Amino acid sequence: MPSVSFAKLNAPSSTWIGGQQSLSQRSGSSTRLATRRVSLPIRAGVYTDELIKTAKTIASPGRGILAIDESNATCGKRLSSIGLDNNEPNRQAYRQLLLTTPGLGEYISGAILFEETLYQSTTNGKKFVDVLHDQKIVPGIKVDKGLVPLPGSNNESWCQGLDGLSSRSAEYYKQGARFAKWRTVVSIPCGPSALAVKEAAWGLARYAAISQDNGLVPIVEPEILLDGDHPIERTLEVAEKVWAEVFYYLAENNVTFEGILLKPSMVTPGAEHKEKASPETIAKYTLTMLKRRVPPAVPGIMFLSGGQSEMEATLNLHAMNQSPNPWHVSFSYARALQNTVLKTWQGHSENVEAAQKALLVRAKANSQAQLGKYSTEGESEDAKKGMLQQCKKLQGFNNFLRVVFGLMEIDGELGDSGFINKYVCSFEPYQSTPWEWEREWEEAPPSAAHRNIPLSQTLPPNMSMLTAVR
Repeated sequence: MPSVSFAKLNAPSSTWIGGQQSLSQRSGSSTRLATRRVSLPIRAGVYTDELIKTAKTIASPGRGILAIDESNATCGKRLSSIGLDNNEPNRQAYRQLLLTTPGLGEYISGAILFEETLYQSTTNGKKFVDVLHDQKIVPGIKVDKGLVPLPGSNNESWCQGLDGLSSRSAEYYKQGARFAKWRTVVSIPCGPSALAVKEAAWGLARYAAISQDNGLVPIVEPEILLDGDHPIERTLEVAEKVWAEVFYYLAENNVTFEGILLKPSMVTPGAEHKEKASPETIAKYTLTMLKRRVPPAVPGIMFLSGGQSEMEATLNLHAMNQSPNPWHVSFSYARALQNTVLKTWQGHSENVEAAQKALLVRAKANSQAQLGKYSTEGESEDAKKGMLQQCKKLQGFNNFLRVVFGLMEIDGELGDSGFINKYVCSFEPYQSTPWEWEREWEEAPPSAAHRNIPLSQTLPPNMSMLTAVR
């Protein structure tokens, strides 16, 4: 009798392969099912033990990640907010302020650097990598090359940077980096389309596999953008879909789960939703999503702040650590650790000590939140001011455009928040926030002659039409 194979079951986005079995017949009328064992290869790279150790070090109790991986252009915007020119000495001075903060290693376990910073030294000639090592902080590196429009999608994006990633990662490892970051985004107002979700998941998986092959622990970051007026239930639905796809492709690429870290968005309502969620609600929805999608083998969940105020990000993290979790639940914050620091420094050397103390205050607050012991007592007013408060300012700016320039119903898309959700303008693709480009419109607004023509033709000539917010 010919053999029968039980082979492939095809699902829309995955292929499951079962054990092969053959049905053989003895002489006579009896039959038996003979099962043949199938050998499945298990990937074990030369760095596996080191990757697991590094991931556990970063995911250590009471510590999290300081993200200072802004590109030169984005860092320049930070500096310009305090009146400094965007040049290498100023960028180096600011990053030196952050990385040389005494006692930082008590609360910070890893620091994500931009390529320039990885190769920089202090003014005294000490490499930043060595400064971090002295504080027992693991150096990390941003390896993606930014977001670009995704053809065939609903005005969505995909992350580039896989070309040459292996050789670059090897060089970063030689320089002292031990983990990597790759950020892609998913936009709820834009769908998200199945194409965009699959592209994000596949890109993250390839990056993760390449990073591990070169000794770098990959931080997996599919950021679900805050823009939109959707409820928290919609964010949960999208987050579950995205993370299901991500883990499927991580497995397909034989990524070692014990040697990765995740950097998810918290599950919140859209920034323009009429009802704001409490920290307890955000924690409930976020942990529900994680428990449904993230295997306990993953050592650490390092949340991004995603435009929350310093105190909002800390409160939400604290709420998620009120009961034991299968993973280390901590932070990987940029603005939520740096806003007050930058305002305190103002580019003056005499303010360095005060700015470093401000950084320690925020780092300690988030350390306590990671341990579930945070208190708002003593928090400054600056810590309570957040990026989300800028939404009201943006809505006012949107109305300003409609009234002053007659941009009513441009392309049929300009409603109360349509302009904000759909378009973001920037000198550097996908690296800017809407409130950063308001000034650009003030400097080069559309003329009266541009009224009643497509919006894309009213932009200043040095700006790009984009669809995501950093």
